[in-house]
Parts: sequence; C-alpha cells; structure tokens
Amino acid sequence: MPDFATTIKVAETARRNGRLTGGERFVPEETPVAFSYAGSTHAVMMATPADLEDFAVGFSLTEGIITDPAEIEAVEVVAEDKGIDVQVRLADAQNDALTARRRHMAGPVGCGLCGIESIEQAVRLTPSVRSSPLTLSEEEIVEAVHLLNGQQPLHMATRAVHGAGFFVPGIGLVAVREDVGRHNALDKLVGAARRAGHAGETGAVVVTSRVSVEMVQKTAIVGSPFIIAISAPTALAIRTAEEAGMTLIALVRGEEFEIFTGAERVVSNPERRIGNG
Repeated sequence: MPDFATTIKVAETARRNGRLTGGERFVPEETPVAFSYAGSTHAVMMATPADLEDFAVGFSLTEGIITDPAEIEAVEVVAEDKGIDVQVRLADAQNDALTARRRHMAGPVGCGLCGIESIEQAVRLTPSVRSSPLTLSEEEIVEAVHLLNGQQPLHMATRAVHGAGFFVPGIGLVAVREDVGRHNALDKLVGAARRAGHAGETGAVVVTSRVSVEMVQKTAIVGSPFIIAISAPTALAIRTAEEAGMTLIALVRGEEFEIFTGAERVVSNPERRIGNG
C-alpha cells in the first residue's frame, strides 16, 4: 500500500502574550478518498489518508454493502493525481447486490448522508441492539474516555481530528482510529475492530465528536449497544438510540457524564454485569 503523509508543517503567525510572533505548527492532511466497487465509484469522502483498508471494510459494513469482512476479496489503494482511489473487490453475491442498489454518494467532511436519493434513506431503519446483555460500570465509562484521550497521536500533533475507539470491558481499548471526519473515524474503527475479530456486541464505541443520528446508526449496524461521547448528542440521535435500545452516554468530563438512553446498562459495580453469573 502507498504511504501517504497525514500531517504537514506550515508557517503561522500567532498572538502570544499580547504579541504577534512567527512560528510553525502541524496540520492534518485532507484528501479526496474514493471507494470503487467493480470499477465504479460509489462514494467520495474527504478524509485523512491513513488506515485506508480499515476505512474500506468499515464503510462497506456500515453502509450495508457487506455483513462480514470475508465478503471482501481484495482492497487495492491507488494514488491518483488529486486523491486516492480505494478499489474494493467484492464476492460475486455482494457485488451483484450492490449493482442492483444503484446508489451513489458524495460525502464531504462532517456529512454522512450527502448524496442519498430519498428522505427514507436518511431516516433508514436502525437495527435493534436491545437484546445485547452487555453492561458497563460507571468507572469503565470514565476509563474508556480517559484511554481514548491518551491514544490519539494525530490529534495531539494537530488538535484538528476526531478519534474513535472500541472499548471491551476487562481488556480496554482494542482499537483506535483518527480522521478529520467523525464518520470516517468511526468507519475506520469499525473496520479495524472487525478485521481483528472483535464483534460489535462485545464492546462500546467511544468517540470524541458530537453524536449525530448517523453515528448512532453506524454503531447499531455493527451491533454495539453503547455509544459514549465527549460531546453532546442531537435530538434525533437520542430518539434513534432509544428506538434501537442503545445506551447513549455523552458529555463525559472527568468522572462526570450524562446518560440519555439505556441507563439500565450502566451499573455501579462491574461484578453486577449481566451474564457474569
């Protein structure tokens, strides 16, 4: 796979202590990344050019193009003059199903719903995660966000990207991914976790961004019953999480947080977890 730079050092003039001084800082790269299936472009996202195989797998999963990473036969990353083409080869059945959908998207950073063809697609049915037995203790929720804050090297260098992590109780964060787009970071995380063999129902999705409806939808599609965020949720995200039986926790600050849906999954003692006997 080609090696792409994720940051660049630029000159700046900063006001510090009441004075303007010259200096330098790192900023993240932002690159058009196209996903092509069977030689046809399906989506173009503005993204950080890193973890592109994870991105391809996660995007394919959360968009319903595949249900298992094994349905992707190969991923080839091709550098173009003005961007990157990620060419995904699907198994025959999935390729035929995608061709039948005839769906085309074009999504800029921060927009996970651009290019869809109807209102019905925007408010698509979100899978239920109500049957999941997973619970988290209050301490584990705080721990998950604390761990994510310490595992974002790109954000530490630039202060300009989102992070997403997958937290498994008793283990910790098993995967972390970053991107200039919050949806992209989540898709990369989904791809990384599933490629490593972690099922969605075994852990919680933890994000640094606000929780919009598509973040809830993507989390439910991969089967996780938890989404934990540093920022706040939208009203539609809360309604969607409630309908899906998901636990939505947001505004995690230190040891404080707010539970918007599914409070019954949050326990005071990890020994009280459902399924522990």
